[in-house]
Amino acid sequence: MNERGNVGLALTYARKQSDALFELITPDALYERPIPERHRLVFYVGHLEAFDWNQICRWTLGYDSFHPTFDRLFEAGIDPKVGEASDDRPSDWPSLEEVRTYNARVRTELDRILDRAPETMLHVALEHRLMHVETTAYLLHQLVHEKKRQPEWYAPVLQGPRPAHRMIEIPEGSATLGRDPDEGFGWDNEFRRHAVQVPAFAISRYKVTNGQYLKFVEDGAAPPPFWRRRGKEWYLRAMFADIPLPLDWPVYVTHDEAEAYARWAGKTLPTEAQFHRAAYGTPNGEERPYPWGDDPPSPRYGNFDCHAWDPVPVTATPRGDSAFGVSQMVGNGWEWTSTIFHPFEGFAPLPTYPGYSSRFFDHEHYVMKGGGPQTAAVLLRRSFRNWFRGNYPYMHAGFRCVEM
Repeated sequence: MNERGNVGLALTYARKQSDALFELITPDALYERPIPERHRLVFYVGHLEAFDWNQICRWTLGYDSFHPTFDRLFEAGIDPKVGEASDDRPSDWPSLEEVRTYNARVRTELDRILDRAPETMLHVALEHRLMHVETTAYLLHQLVHEKKRQPEWYAPVLQGPRPAHRMIEIPEGSATLGRDPDEGFGWDNEFRRHAVQVPAFAISRYKVTNGQYLKFVEDGAAPPPFWRRRGKEWYLRAMFADIPLPLDWPVYVTHDEAEAYARWAGKTLPTEAQFHRAAYGTPNGEERPYPWGDDPPSPRYGNFDCHAWDPVPVTATPRGDSAFGVSQMVGNGWEWTSTIFHPFEGFAPLPTYPGYSSRFFDHEHYVMKGGGPQTAAVLLRRSFRNWFRGNYPYMHAGFRCVEM
C-alpha cells in the first residue's frame, strides 16, 4: 500500500480513537467546561470534523459549504490567558444530535474525495485529530469522576523499582533540531533542520517525581495542580479516581512551578537543545531517531500512544533509556524546557493554517518535548515540538533538571 493509503487507514483509526474518548463522557457532561479557559466539550465533538472539512474540502479543494454556521462555530479552539473564561451558556450551543448529523455528513463527503486531497493535507487532518485525542484526555482528566466511564481493562501501575536519583554527565556535542522537507511531513515550526553545539552539562536521570516534589512542598511551595490533601495525607487526581500520592510517578506541574523547583534545587530547566542532546545523542557523536534507537515506538519503550491513562513509575521502562542512560525522555509526560517557543530560521506557515504556530510566538509559551501517555506514536518524532503558556496547569507535563 502506498503512503496515501497508509495515511487514509490511519485517519480511519484515529476517528475511532476520538469517538471512543467521547463515549467515555456522559451525554449531559458534554455541555460542561471542565477547563475554564477552553470551550465546552461539545465544541470538540464538532471541531475535528469541521477542521477536516474546512482544511481539505473548502480551503484546499474549493467545495461549497453545506453548513456555513457549523463550519465557523467549530472552526478553531481558543487559548486565553489562565483565569480568563468565556461567558457562553450551554443553551448557546447546538444539540448533540445536530452536531453528530453534521459530523456524519462531513465524513461521508470527505471519504468520497480523499483520493483528490493533497497528501500533505491528509497528514494535517490525521495529526490534528491525534493531537486532539490528547487534548480531550486533558479535558477528561478535569471532568468530575462521576461523569466519565472508566474502561474495564484499565488499572494504573502504582509501583515499580525505586529510583536511584542521580545526575548523568552529558559531554559537549552537537544536537540536531528540526527537519527538512525531504524528511517527510512536519508542522511549520519543525522546519528547518539545523545543528546546535551544546556545551557539557549534567541532567537528571529521571523526571522529577512526586516524592521529590513533596519535599519542595514541605519546604513551603504550593502543591501541584493534580494534588489533593485529605487531613495529613496527599492524594493525586488520577484520570478516574483520587488515589494515594504515587511517590515514584513523575510530578505534573506548570512551567512556572518546574522553574521554581529547579531554582530551589540549585539547578535549571534544560534548553530545547540540551534535551535533544541528552535524548537523541550518543557518546560517539551519532544521533538516533528515538532515545532507544531506530525501532518504532512500542509499549516496551515507554508510556505513550494511549496504552495507559495515567503515568507509570519513572523506572518502569528502562528499555527506552537514551544512549547516555537518561530515562523516559519520550513518554510518561511532556517535559518543560527553558526555551521560549520561537520559529527556526526558514520558518514558513502552512498556507491553509497560517496561525498554527505563528500566533504563539509571543514570549509567553515554552517549548515542551518528549510526549505523554496519550501522545500518538507518529507525534514522537524527534523534530516535533509542543508548547504551552508557562502558568497553564492542566497539561500532562513534568520536567527534569540540569546543571552545568
